[in-house]
Amino acid sequence: MFDTKLGSVSEDADVIYLRPETAQGIFVNYLNVQKTGRMKLPFGIAQIGKAFRNEIVARQFIFRMREFEQMEMQFFIRPGEEDKWFDYWKKMRMKWHEVLGLGKDNYRFHDHDNLAHYAKAATDIEFNFPFGFKELEGIHSRTDFDLSQHQKFSGKKLQYFDPELNKSYVPYVIETSIGVDRMFLTVLASSFEEEEINKDNGKTETRTVLRIPPALAPIKAAILPLMKKDGLPEKAREVLNDLKYDFNCQYEEKDSIGKRYRRQDAIGTPYCITVDHQTLEDNTVTIRDRDTMEQERISVSKLNSLIDEKVNFKNLFKKIN
Repeated sequence: MFDTKLGSVSEDADVIYLRPETAQGIFVNYLNVQKTGRMKLPFGIAQIGKAFRNEIVARQFIFRMREFEQMEMQFFIRPGEEDKWFDYWKKMRMKWHEVLGLGKDNYRFHDHDNLAHYAKAATDIEFNFPFGFKELEGIHSRTDFDLSQHQKFSGKKLQYFDPELNKSYVPYVIETSIGVDRMFLTVLASSFEEEEINKDNGKTETRTVLRIPPALAPIKAAILPLMKKDGLPEKAREVLNDLKYDFNCQYEEKDSIGKRYRRQDAIGTPYCITVDHQTLEDNTVTIRDRDTMEQERISVSKLNSLIDEKVNFKNLFKKIN
């Protein structure tokens, strides 16, 4: 914790303390969670919250700030199994990053040579930002230091009774910690691209595209009637109504279809669905892929399953295991 002052006049200001990590709230309450949830070791508790750093100079956009959002998980294990679980979470967390599709070569481990006084092992997952490889997530083997210290100074036992070993002990902890702001910067930095497109008339134009992983894209699909007449907007609204309960969609009918494609590329929409006159005849639409710009004609009835396969987080999680 580090101190600062709160108040409009320095002489009357109160001293307050800001937390440098979100972990300690988990340690204080872990036994309550374990007992109410009837949990057996190993198990983890994760949370997200504000954390603070006493940075002298905040720099590199949102990479380094004095106030930020931090996601942490404390994974409670038996003493003696910390090396096994440390290696497990190193591999699991790296897999999670890699399945997002931001490029495996953009990630690397950086093992710590100088460890904190409470740590047995520590490593960082670094990402290749525009300003070089920097820490994105930390994985630490914290032993039983935190729980033992809370137990010592509070006078309250924080021991876990292990029914398999028939004894009580203070668990060891493996921690994973990642900054939400840095993760956001990672996605933006690796997704933004300006590429040259060759047009049919021999000229080129610049396409601005945000290649956000489809599962993370804020808008999953855009429904675009080819024209604002002949019943196409009404049909497009029908398609929108079929999809809007499962996906965050956007409807747009202003300007040419090409300009609308470009606008959706710029905000990272993975799929554009065009409703044209053929749609009125056979109930098919053209679906355009943001990254390849390839177009495919499919039935309206297949839209939901096709988009779901690409944007649903469950399909990413299946790749991890």
